[in-house]
Amino acid sequence: MPPPSPSDAVRDGGPRQASGEISRPRDRAALVGRLRAAGCVYAEDEAELLLAAADSPATLADLTDRRVAGEPLEYLLGWAEFAGLRIAVDAGVFVPRARTALLVEVAVEVTGPTPAVVDLCCGSGATTVALAHRLTPRWLAAADIDPAAVACARRNVDGLNVEVYEGDLFAPLPPQWRGRLDLVVCNAPYVPTEAVALMPSEARLHEAPVALDGGPDGLSVLRRVGVDAAEWLAPGGHLVVEAGTTQVPMLCAAFHVAGLIPAVRHDENLDATAVVARHPT
Repeated sequence: MPPPSPSDAVRDGGPRQASGEISRPRDRAALVGRLRAAGCVYAEDEAELLLAAADSPATLADLTDRRVAGEPLEYLLGWAEFAGLRIAVDAGVFVPRARTALLVEVAVEVTGPTPAVVDLCCGSGATTVALAHRLTPRWLAAADIDPAAVACARRNVDGLNVEVYEGDLFAPLPPQWRGRLDLVVCNAPYVPTEAVALMPSEARLHEAPVALDGGPDGLSVLRRVGVDAAEWLAPGGHLVVEAGTTQVPMLCAAFHVAGLIPAVRHDENLDATAVVARHPT
C-alpha cells in the first residue's frame, strides 16, 4: 500500500484548529514518506521546503504530486539557492548547480577591483547576481540565447546595475566593449549530445535542451566562446568556464589555439572543474 498523501493526512486524525491549516507533524511524516518512496534522496529537507511553500493543504498536495512525478523542486518553490543567494527560477530555465559557485570564486580571484564583466549563457542570472555582490564592476552584463532565461535573469538582476541581452554568446553585446572586457564568465552547455539521454530526468525532461546539449563532444559552444573571447577580452583579461574533468585537455588545447593561456582549477568539495584562460598582455 502506498504511503498516504499529505491531503490524506489532513483528512485523517480528528478535528483541526482552523479550516485549511496545515498540521505540520502529521503532514511532514506523510510527505517525507512519499518523497522517499519517489526516490528523493533529501526527502526530509525537501519536505520542509514544500511545507514552507504551501499556504494550504490543497497547495501542499499539488506541490507534492508534482514533485513525486519528477518536477524539479526549484520550479515548485520558484527559487534555488546559489552561492548563499536565493535566485528565482522559472519553469524550463536551467537550474543553478552548486558546483558553479567555483566559477564565481575563480572569477573574483583573477579580476581587478573595477572590471568590465560579461556572463554568457547566463540562464537564470545566478552567476551574474553573485558577481554583482562580490565585485564592484564598472560594467556588468549577461546574455543568453533562450528568451525564457533572459526574462528570468532580468527579474533576478532587478535593482542591480546590470544589462541582460538576448542573443548568441557575444553577438548581442554593444560593440564598443570588444577588446575591453576584463572578465568573461560562461557556464555553457557541455554535455555531449549522446549523453543528454543519460542525464537525470529532472534535467532531461524539464530544462531547455539548449542549456544542456554541448554538441558531439560537449565542447561545441565552449570552443566558440574561446575564439570570440580572444577578440573581446582586453590584454590581461580572463575567461572562466565550467567543464567536465575529462574534457579539460581538449578544451585547454582549443583555448591555446585561440590565443589564450589556459589553467585548470578543481574543487573536490563542489566536484567542480573550471578552466581559466588569460588573454596575453
